[in-house]
Amino acid sequence: MKTAALREQIERAHAHEEATGQLRLQLERQLPALHPSITFESSEPKDALVAFVSAYIEQVPDLIDAAATVAREAGIESQIKPVLQIAEDYFFTPPHIMHGHEGLDCLLDEAYLAHRLVEEVNDLYIRHFSQPLIPLDTTVANLIAHQLIGESFANQLDEVVHHSVDNLLDEDSFTLESVQAYKSTLTSPETGAAWKRWPCLSRQLGIGLDVA
Repeated sequence: MKTAALREQIERAHAHEEATGQLRLQLERQLPALHPSITFESSEPKDALVAFVSAYIEQVPDLIDAAATVAREAGIESQIKPVLQIAEDYFFTPPHIMHGHEGLDCLLDEAYLAHRLVEEVNDLYIRHFSQPLIPLDTTVANLIAHQLIGESFANQLDEVVHHSVDNLLDEDSFTLESVQAYKSTLTSPETGAAWKRWPCLSRQLGIGLDVA
C-alpha cells in the first residue's frame, strides 16, 4: 500500500490550507445552510467542522494500513487489497469529475470516496455474512461529509463508488474458501481487538445527526 505517499499528500493539503484558509472560508459560507439535523457539542461549529474534515481525511491512510494488516492476518488479502488500492487511487488519480479541485476541500471529496467504498463493501459482507468486513462505523460521518460536499456532487461521487464496487466484487467473490474461512474470524478476540481503536468518528469529534 502507498499510505506513506498518501500521508505526504495530506500534509501538502494542510500546508495549502494554512496558506489560503480555503476550507475554513468554504465551511463558514456553508454553515448557515447546513441541514438542521447536524448538531454540534462545541459552541464554535466552524472549528468543529474544520476538525471533523481534517480527521475524516487523516483517517483514510490509517484505515487502509489497519485493513491491510487485518486482511493479511485473516488470509483474505487477495480479496481486500484491490478494494484498498481503489481507495488509494481515488487520491492519486481522482475521477475525472474531480479535476480542478485542490487543497483539503479536494481531499474531502477523495476521502468521502474512500470511506464510502469501505461502507459499501461492509454492506455487502453484512448481507452475506451477517457481519461487517471492517467493523468501523462511518455512517454518520459519511452523511455529514455528504452534506458538506453538497447533494448534487456527492451523489455523483456515490455513483463512482457504486461503479467501483460493481466491478470489484460479485456473488462469486463470497464463495471463495479464503473468504468463507474469514467468516469464522469476524468474532474472534484478535480481530475485535484490531478494530477497537476505530470509534464512531463523528461522535468522537462532537458532531452528530439528530434524527428524532
